[in-house]
Amino acid sequence: MPKLFRRGLAALLLPLSLGLLPLALGAPAARAQDFTHSLRIVVPFAPGGTSDILARILAPELTRSIGQSVVVENRPGAAGNIGADAVAKSAPDGHTVLLIDAGILATAPSLFSKLPFDVKRDLTPVSMLIYAPYIVAVHPSLPVQDGAGLAAYARSNGARINVAHSGIGGANHLAALVLAGHWRAELTQVPYRGGAAALAAAASGEANLIVNGATATQPFVTGGQLRGIAVSGPRRLAALPQVPTFAELGWPAQESGTYQGILVAGGTPPAMVARLEKEFRQALAQPAIAARVAELGGDIRTEGPAAFRGWLERETESWGQVIRAARISLD
Repeated sequence: MPKLFRRGLAALLLPLSLGLLPLALGAPAARAQDFTHSLRIVVPFAPGGTSDILARILAPELTRSIGQSVVVENRPGAAGNIGADAVAKSAPDGHTVLLIDAGILATAPSLFSKLPFDVKRDLTPVSMLIYAPYIVAVHPSLPVQDGAGLAAYARSNGARINVAHSGIGGANHLAALVLAGHWRAELTQVPYRGGAAALAAAASGEANLIVNGATATQPFVTGGQLRGIAVSGPRRLAALPQVPTFAELGWPAQESGTYQGILVAGGTPPAMVARLEKEFRQALAQPAIAARVAELGGDIRTEGPAAFRGWLERETESWGQVIRAARISLD
């Protein structure tokens, strides 16, 4: 082949080869964020709690948007650690997601001297999903009508008041301890296997009082099975306008509540983390889903991985102080 011809051919092919280079380099990244099989949402609690309700609200929309089936799998036990560990040890491909009340992950390092997983190393935050305030509610048989009445009754009858919660060391248990300390009352704390079981106990009268996420608790209050006394968070709930906030009553733990978030196994490719964050954010933005979350007393909080990671670090430190002061250990 003449030298001049070879040079001309090279000059002709060079731009073409350079143009194909980004496509070749981008191919693995594109594949890294594809869903190639079903997405598994692991909820580390029994059915009926806030995390389970949220997962089942989101699953149909996610199935439509990713083109793969979405399965909700309940893996309760060990204060949420069994489900969290299953995700931490899953393949880091973004097809197994942990949907959890993130307060569990913030308290676990202080409650257990040994965990089967390391929260920072083995789990990658994807995004917070929603925040739902806590509702302090009592069984209608308890002779209190408001916050002042509850505080006074608790001081006089503390040991006779059974407080239902989703497990020792959970954020709602710790919030109840902080409130009891503010009321100068010694209440009887009764752990159940998850929020749904605690709610059932309070609604039946087996327990007298509960501090629990609005998403699951509000229907019991509006339905009359429980009497709402106060709500955490920045404002009153639209469905319960008569129930004042902790701030209005001068109570502590004003920012407490259930912070539902999603995480994946450590080492999941950043492109897949970004894709998951996008899919969950867009699902929550669907009008019907957003309306359902609001109806249940939740606020959408899709702020991405960095914000979620920062929240976890702050909450781990602040709840750790409460746990150490109360000398709580689950070892």
